[in-house]
Amino acid sequence: MDWKVEGSAKKTDSRVLQEQEVILEDTGEDSISESFQLLQIDVECEHREGETPPTGGAVWSSKNVQRKQRHWEKIVAAKKSKRKQEKERRKANRVENSGICPQHSKRFLRSLTKERLLEAKHSGPRLCIDLSMTHHMSKKELSRLAGQIRRLYGSNKKADRPFWIYLTGFTTDSPLYEECLRMNDGFSSYLLDITKEDCFSLFPLETLVYLTPDSEHALEDIDLNKVYILGGLVDESIQKKVTFQKAREHSVKTARLPIQEYMVRCQNGKNYHSEILAINQVFDILATYFETQSWPEALKKGVSSRKGYILQNSVDDGQPKELQKAKVLEVP
Repeated sequence: MDWKVEGSAKKTDSRVLQEQEVILEDTGEDSISESFQLLQIDVECEHREGETPPTGGAVWSSKNVQRKQRHWEKIVAAKKSKRKQEKERRKANRVENSGICPQHSKRFLRSLTKERLLEAKHSGPRLCIDLSMTHHMSKKELSRLAGQIRRLYGSNKKADRPFWIYLTGFTTDSPLYEECLRMNDGFSSYLLDITKEDCFSLFPLETLVYLTPDSEHALEDIDLNKVYILGGLVDESIQKKVTFQKAREHSVKTARLPIQEYMVRCQNGKNYHSEILAINQVFDILATYFETQSWPEALKKGVSSRKGYILQNSVDDGQPKELQKAKVLEVP
């Protein structure tokens, strides 16, 4: 009896398979593709139920690749932690050096800086950078001048009592302007005045004071009614008295920084002594004096020992220690 049932079951299965084949032949290729799609969906569902899917579109990987991935994630996390610590350290230094409360946001600080600069435009001291002499400068000299303008503007932004800056004799199609855009981020948004006019035609001549190391007169104080001019000139050939002669041609008063009055020469390896400073160094001296009303403190800020000068009280008091061995030379 059992073998008869078995035989009938096999015949039944054979009949079912034949019927399915006929159905497949009748339905055609479209139905077959649909069947395969349904089968694929079922398989994907089984994978989802049994295992956790990879994140971020990542493919299934071997244990070796997973180990490398974990190692890389540790490196990235360490770098993020280091950047965060460095950011906090810089923030703490800014708070310590400037006395600014840490709760102030960057937007607030930018707004405060903008407010101080705009206030200087109406009531602060005025400084003009004469850029009318750049047409003879080389590419290297233009790059150095663009860097000095960037540092000058950065110092002015940080100053408690900033100046209002004018860049005169400056055109937007000049090589220097292109160099400033290339080297200085946000240069087109600087809060200062840019004009192609010459400084001698922009202001009344009686209000101008051209700062040049060749002047016979030492600058005694900063007058809010005056406009102080710095020659925007980087000349590696060291042409003498260029800015002084230009000021004399327009009958404009000149002045020099009181380096000779508050500093003395000291001996150095190259026997080098110079009162020629970059425009950002001159500005640091002017800004420091305007805040402190102390020429020794201001000159210490802007005149490095590499120029061959030290403060007189450094010699008299025997400080700082590294200058005790310096042999002081009298100014002729």
